[in-house]
Amino acid sequence: MPMETDELKARLKKLNARATQAKMDLHDLSEELPTNWESILQVAQRCHEAHAMLMDARQAAAAAGL
Repeated sequence: MPMETDELKARLKKLNARATQAKMDLHDLSEELPTNWESILQVAQRCHEAHAMLMDARQAAAAAGL
């Protein structure tokens, strides 16, 4: 059963905020290098996952005609 339009819009908004925050975390980390260099992979993985989930949700929204 397809997700309700309002649910899909809310999910997109939440995922967009999460992806934006992850992007900013990665940017902040890069600005601080070499401090905290050990966390590069963890922060980058979190950013990658957030953007992958956002892209999946955008594809679902497009398929639903949003």
